[in-house]
Amino acid sequence: MKSGGQKGKILSYGREILRLEAQAISELEHALDQNFERAVCMLAERPAGSRLVVSGIGKTGFIGMKISATFASIGIPSFFLHPAEAAHGDLGRYSKEDIALFLSNSGETPEILRVIPQIKRIGCRLIAFTADPGSTLARHSDVTICVGKVEEAGPLGLAPTTSTAVMLALGDALAMTALNQTEFSKEQYAFFHPGGALGAALTPVSSIMRSGEEHCIVKESTRTRDVLHSISTTPRRPGAASVVSPQGALVGIFTDGDLRRCLDQNSSFLDLEIRDVMGRNPKRISSDKLAPEALRVMSEHKIDQLIVVDGEDRPIGMVDIQDLVAIGVR
Repeated sequence: MKSGGQKGKILSYGREILRLEAQAISELEHALDQNFERAVCMLAERPAGSRLVVSGIGKTGFIGMKISATFASIGIPSFFLHPAEAAHGDLGRYSKEDIALFLSNSGETPEILRVIPQIKRIGCRLIAFTADPGSTLARHSDVTICVGKVEEAGPLGLAPTTSTAVMLALGDALAMTALNQTEFSKEQYAFFHPGGALGAALTPVSSIMRSGEEHCIVKESTRTRDVLHSISTTPRRPGAASVVSPQGALVGIFTDGDLRRCLDQNSSFLDLEIRDVMGRNPKRISSDKLAPEALRVMSEHKIDQLIVVDGEDRPIGMVDIQDLVAIGVR
């Protein structure tokens, strides 16, 4: 480490690196043109079953991997293919309907140029990210998005820093704009992100509710002793029953808490109809809501079960607090 007064310049130098990269991205923002629009339309209107095949060498290759992963996460099938591997047998991964995205700052990367003729022969359309609009890659691509000449940040000005930051930002802009042109929903996004906190946060209530034979539904005229039997014999022991009118609409709920209150107040409650001891106006939620909203309602009202209803207020499922804990909803 440089000694003396140089130590005091560490923060300022780090901030300068960030400023240079941010400035380059800002300049790219104003440089986007109709080529960006063409690339977005190409991706948004791609044929069913087509993939985005991303390629790059070195540091831009790593950026390409991240861009490919981003597209895959938003429902646009994508994979990364190293151009050297493509030249040695992996060209068979391409199909005619696919779109190839090549990343090359110079636009003259030999490994990329070597496979372009074969990709053209297969029939793939090409999108290029490059700094040189007059490069060989740019001239042979269907759409070229020029990132412009940028100064690499750092003491040597040689290591890919600003150029890769710009390409990564451009990849994000392309992916998110393509996503904005589709009807990709939060539920679809959750399907591609089932793990971790993100998956839990995007899980719809319909995916975790207890339904069918796991959802105890009784009529309001049912005797309490029979309701208790139904609850205890329902798979996964829900600890509550949804109570419905003769027309099938939700009118109440009977929970373990209601049972404890009955034991304290009325020793002969077992022969009463459930309508006489149930909790009225139970909290409910629709199946298209997300799991965190279900947790919010349950926490706010201090309840352990939440009934899921359809558009006509008929119970179709029940969410237990344990179900939310199991998938990691917080």
